[in-house]
Amino acid sequence: MPLPKPPTRKAALLSATDFEKQAAPRAKARSSARSVSPAEPASAPTELRAAVTAAPPVLDRPAPTAVRAAPAPATVAKATPKRQRGTGPAKLFVLDTNVLMHDPTCLFRFEEHDVFLPMITLEELDGHKKGMSEVARNARQVSRELDALATEGSLDPKAGIPLAKTGQKQAGGKLFFQTTLLDVKLPEGLPQGKADNQILGVVQSLREQQPQREVVLVSKDINMRVKARALGLAAEDYYNDKTLEDGDLLYTGVLPLPADFWERHGKTMESWQQGGHTFYRISGPLVPALLVNQFVYLETPGAAPLYARVAEITGKTAVLKTLRDHTHAKNAVWGVTARNREQNFALNLLMDPECDFVTLAGTAGTGKTLMTLAAGLAQVLDERRYSEIIVTRVTVPVGEDIGFLPGDEQEKMGPWMGALDDNLEVLARTDGSAGEWGRAATNDLVRAKIKIKSMNFMRGRTFLNKYVIIDEAQNLTPKQMKTLITRAGPGTKIICMGNLAQIDTPYLTEGSSGMTYAVDRFKGWPHGGHVTLARGERSRLADYASDVL
Repeated sequence: MPLPKPPTRKAALLSATDFEKQAAPRAKARSSARSVSPAEPASAPTELRAAVTAAPPVLDRPAPTAVRAAPAPATVAKATPKRQRGTGPAKLFVLDTNVLMHDPTCLFRFEEHDVFLPMITLEELDGHKKGMSEVARNARQVSRELDALATEGSLDPKAGIPLAKTGQKQAGGKLFFQTTLLDVKLPEGLPQGKADNQILGVVQSLREQQPQREVVLVSKDINMRVKARALGLAAEDYYNDKTLEDGDLLYTGVLPLPADFWERHGKTMESWQQGGHTFYRISGPLVPALLVNQFVYLETPGAAPLYARVAEITGKTAVLKTLRDHTHAKNAVWGVTARNREQNFALNLLMDPECDFVTLAGTAGTGKTLMTLAAGLAQVLDERRYSEIIVTRVTVPVGEDIGFLPGDEQEKMGPWMGALDDNLEVLARTDGSAGEWGRAATNDLVRAKIKIKSMNFMRGRTFLNKYVIIDEAQNLTPKQMKTLITRAGPGTKIICMGNLAQIDTPYLTEGSSGMTYAVDRFKGWPHGGHVTLARGERSRLADYASDVL
């Protein structure tokens, strides 16, 4: 829905009484037990991030830039200035096989530094290229990249192959292959035939042959890095797959306003009402820190609270729009009311037809699934905005796998959808006047509108006018997240829910999870929103367990 036109004349200064009249009425809700931190700086990762920090300038070459991008404060999107390259020797990174199979494009992520591949690495790549797994696909892609680098043009591999020759302009270094047998001197007791130990020997030999520059081993294997450091060799993890270095810097979607907000922004403020909402056009020092669809709130003792959402940012001005109060029973969604401030924010996003992509993060018991299902049923059955609800999730077991499950796709996904059944049972109890037969009929109608799909068969599909729920999204990789979100057709809304503290997928962390990736990339988009739910509402036992265990 387009925003209403601004008023033709500026409004007078807002006094305390005027504000109390214009503020949306709201029942007193319980405040969050843990306050949301004000505008914490969000990490602004660059696309080109190498594995480790650079060495200080020594010779006449440009100084290598810092490898890990430092967190930058969240501001309005600006063009990232191109980083200058200084005057130092380029590092030589020796890549372990697991780095290549983890990120097939890692060869081009080391900026001006050089990359060295031992022959045993190529042998291991050849042994992992067969099959349909993600690792096998990545191994085949790396082989294609290496083939393109090694065949185009008549270059001497001993002198190094420029990594930018295939169009990867961000890569300023060269690629070196092991072409001769290096003199390996490892401590006695280490098995010489093991691939990891051979790579360690290559690193040690290169360091002795090229003492003028730093030789660094890059590996995703923790034990490999430990052994390298025990031998006195430089070893680092591969960091380019991490969206954020620190999970605490993740965009929360909520910003508390300062106590002097009205004093500092009231002089130039314009306000008007339309469609049951109050709009405030503000300009001042707070505007650069705001993002579109970010929630702001101001709770002052003795005055009416302000709960609003950033509806528009134009230059140095921003428009705030007050929210619908879902904590009141008259605005209940399928019988569900918000119990705290963040739940009210989430329901406003879920019920907004202009918001196509919503991410909800929070610990266990914060109401993510219940609110998402209630909003979906209200918009599918009552408002007829969507044709049906589609639910999917990653099938990653917490413990040992129990083996194959019988039945078709719907039946195989049944055991994974216990959370869906639990919340449907809660929603069925909200209507106490329907009676036993009425509730049974409602359950049949509800289940007819909910389809459970497996992620394995999502490639190539297009969802038209659907309400898609992606549960346990923290277990998705960024590639899987992209695959699911790009299934959306016209009129489709996608909701991702997850708890970043409960990642069950091996090799995924809070910084590299697909949910973190989506939240960071979609922040500030006019048709997407995110809320981090802070307070659990499941039970006092669950709340206490989340805190102390």
